[in-house]
Amino acid sequence: MTGAADFAFWRNGLALALACLIATAAALRAVHNDYAFFVGYIVFQYGALAIAWNILGGYAGFVNFGAGAFFAAGAYATVALNKALALPLPACVLAGACVGAALGLVMGSLTLRLRGVYFAISTLSLSVVLQTLVVNWSYVGGSSGAYLVRPKAIPPFASYTEFLCLLMFAIAATAALIAAAIERSSIGFGLAAIRDDETAAAALGVPTMRLKLLAATISGAIMGMAGAPLPFYNSYLNPDSAFAVGYTVNAMAMPLVGGTQSWLGPVLGALLLGSIQQLAVAFVSSSASLVLIGLVFMGFVALAPRGLLGLFRPRRAEGTGR
Repeated sequence: MTGAADFAFWRNGLALALACLIATAAALRAVHNDYAFFVGYIVFQYGALAIAWNILGGYAGFVNFGAGAFFAAGAYATVALNKALALPLPACVLAGACVGAALGLVMGSLTLRLRGVYFAISTLSLSVVLQTLVVNWSYVGGSSGAYLVRPKAIPPFASYTEFLCLLMFAIAATAALIAAAIERSSIGFGLAAIRDDETAAAALGVPTMRLKLLAATISGAIMGMAGAPLPFYNSYLNPDSAFAVGYTVNAMAMPLVGGTQSWLGPVLGALLLGSIQQLAVAFVSSSASLVLIGLVFMGFVALAPRGLLGLFRPRRAEGTGR
């Protein structure tokens, strides 16, 4: 992107995000029920996770089974900082981004030379190792977990739940802007070349390792941001809840359902699957939500393997690259 186009993109994107934030706040307040903010928080949380996963898994083609580890790292960063310094939540979100970015860089340096199932297994191992460390770290509660006292309502928000919901919306909107900027930049074109044929991309001069590390770092930072508010949301955090398999499952399923080759795909997938999950929790049971996600996911794999966006885009001619 040129300088003028880049400025216009961020200006228009930020203006749209602000308008959507105001509209979302007004719509949820109109319901006159805190449960609406609860549902909004969950959907926006999964949206941020799905967008983050897609930067590495969709754009570059590296399937990450360790999304829950990055999410939990952000959550436990909040617990540690709150206990040590009593930092406000926005500062904890920034700290979660730093922790997630560092974890993504380290993970990428160790594993991104692998491909396919070998890379996927290595990221799953990362989650197991990190959970083991947290279980034995008494400062953040260890296996027993840690309690956090939720602050009172912050003006002009009607409740702290509303504040958390709109903060998570801001995180998801930031993730979408970053993903859209990557998609339309030389970084996005380089990641697409790696996804299609990494050997050929390297032969043509694409800095494959540098781009993969950048994607892993950005992806990890966003996941860490998404996890940071969780301890205040639940007022309690333990390893089982922080490393719950549902975070990884949703982070992967939502981009695949929506479409992995655009920032819009994870957003659509999060809105669809997140809404289905919350309806299942409200009217059936919490255990039914993952079952429904699995059924929807299998249906899309069988009937629409390119996701929702693929249903509305013409299939690229084979061998043309278009």
